[in-house]
Amino acid sequence: MNPFGFLRVAAATPLVRVADCAFNVEHILALLRRAERENVNVVVFPELAITGYTCADLFHHPVLQRGAVEALEHLVKDSATLFSGLAVVGLPLVVEDMVFNCAAVLHRGKLLGIVPKSFLPTYKEFYEARWFAPAIKANCRQIDLVGQSVPFGTDRLFAAEDWEGLTVGVEICEDLWVPVPPSSMQALAGATVLVNLSASNETIGKATYRRQLVLSQSGRCMAAYVYTSCGVGESTTDVVYGGHCLIAENGLLLAESRRFLREDALLSADVDLDRLRVDRQRTNSFRDVNLYPGQERPFVRSTFTLGAQSVRTDLRRPIEAHPFVPQGQEQLRERCEEIVHIQVAGLSKRLEHLGIPPVVIGISGGLDSTLALLVACKTMDTLSAPRQRIHAFTLPGFGTSNRTRDNAHALMRLLGVTAREIDIRPLCLEEMRALGHRPFGIDLTGLSVEELVERLHRLPPEKRHDLVFENVQARMRTNLLMNSGFVIGTGDVSEAALGWSTYNGDHMSMYNPNCSIPKTLVKFLVDWAARNEFEGEVRRTLLDIVDTLISPELLPAGADGQPVQATEAALGPYEVLDFFLFHFLRYGAPPEKILFLAERAPFQRPYSAAELRGWLKEFLRRFFANQFKRSCVPDGPKVGTISLSPRGDWRMPSDAQAALWLRWAETG
Repeated sequence: MNPFGFLRVAAATPLVRVADCAFNVEHILALLRRAERENVNVVVFPELAITGYTCADLFHHPVLQRGAVEALEHLVKDSATLFSGLAVVGLPLVVEDMVFNCAAVLHRGKLLGIVPKSFLPTYKEFYEARWFAPAIKANCRQIDLVGQSVPFGTDRLFAAEDWEGLTVGVEICEDLWVPVPPSSMQALAGATVLVNLSASNETIGKATYRRQLVLSQSGRCMAAYVYTSCGVGESTTDVVYGGHCLIAENGLLLAESRRFLREDALLSADVDLDRLRVDRQRTNSFRDVNLYPGQERPFVRSTFTLGAQSVRTDLRRPIEAHPFVPQGQEQLRERCEEIVHIQVAGLSKRLEHLGIPPVVIGISGGLDSTLALLVACKTMDTLSAPRQRIHAFTLPGFGTSNRTRDNAHALMRLLGVTAREIDIRPLCLEEMRALGHRPFGIDLTGLSVEELVERLHRLPPEKRHDLVFENVQARMRTNLLMNSGFVIGTGDVSEAALGWSTYNGDHMSMYNPNCSIPKTLVKFLVDWAARNEFEGEVRRTLLDIVDTLISPELLPAGADGQPVQATEAALGPYEVLDFFLFHFLRYGAPPEKILFLAERAPFQRPYSAAELRGWLKEFLRRFFANQFKRSCVPDGPKVGTISLSPRGDWRMPSDAQAALWLRWAETG
């Protein structure tokens, strides 16, 4: 099996001549050769591909019936040596003097099973009940076909013995369109890859609905869904076919074909079986429908082997470098507004419960506090309360730069909140004196703030490390805010994951609307708000905040007044860290797989494998070391697909060891 769980599937649409079985099989074989060259593991052909779907009353002619079986025999024999994967092909078969619309499942010269169609459309342009019998009418469970004894029925699944988690379920066209498709039962029985052989004609708007149907079913079943439909070679007496092919995975569209092609077409993508299995394990209600009497349906597995598979370096699936950031211009405004509405709704409820008290927030001139302030303003507007009830404090310390301080003042003034500044340096100096702490080895006896600042400016870069010095400032800010009123927190989920906060300092508040917002999304939202919600000086201030170096500004500024502390220099770029966070939390991906994906992600700039490896190792080390901070965080709304709230998505012991997750690094 592929070590990262990637299975290559394909939807094939061959050229077809109606009722010309020999021609059709040659084109099916040509696509199987192409699928083999492209390392496809599972390939699906359209409904009734061997004969064509539009044969109508010819389906009752013995000549066509025998021709279909002869063509299948030719296909089984020739495909044995030219395609090593699993192939699913549609054809009509006569069983017990009834004609069934069937899918034949082939693997290396063996027919693993025949699956008849369950639901026959007999309305509008469709008239299948005239020619075919529904699967439920079949009495036999085994048929003799092309010299083999073959399982027959809708109770068959096809499982790979050498690929954990690979089980294929088969349904045919209309089966998907009914209220409870067979694929739903197949998924509940363990099928992870669902395939649909279809002959769906084209009408205005139908492709859009068809796409929604496939995406919805793949999401409901937490499965990969491979859908293929017959092409333009079908009869156009009354309808037209476009060869629409789709590959979806748990509600996500991985690939979609162009329609109306006049050539053999093969659409392929790599589906992530490991990801699907993790989602099913976490969603423990997935199989609960089987607890109700009469709902569980037994299935029999036919097995096959795919053989050894190498790591796919030519991965055929989109890899989003910024998985938390909204994509696509069409839904951009809707998504951004939805995020802020969730934050506002959560904060509004908490404030209403308390009688809408004045609120307190620390404004640093950085991204997180800016987003939190924007949310606080919208919350007051929603509650018809004056923005002056927001008491915004800027609390400059020993590392505060002129740029962030100026932006903090500008933002508070422009948004119409009650603004106040408290210089925390004298208070911090006295606390360090009381503690007997010598910051950076400096004796504080008799020093004034100005004298200490002068000493700090002269510190060489290699000596600018003092955790107590940083923590005293962070906790002093929180102390002042907590003693002033109801505190709105500002920290984001990226910082929480990495423990990039001071325990009981900026880590604490009374409600935090940013608690599940990753840093890349914080930056995106502030930038989006600047360009779409504001004009003039507010826009310029917000955009300058977006462009400001991300820094806690706790270590002494340089002689030029600029911060020497850069968060991304210490931890790694946030676009990479958030990528790690997404795959680690959302899908439980092992470190090797996260690194594999990161090496192929289109980040804003290229990173070397060594850089990514080093940042991933540090991410894992910090994630495990800092659970104790996450075990006691304030309330806040879950906004996206992940949250680190100990009351919500993430419950982890504070003393868990990272050894298993770091073992991969020892071999690199």
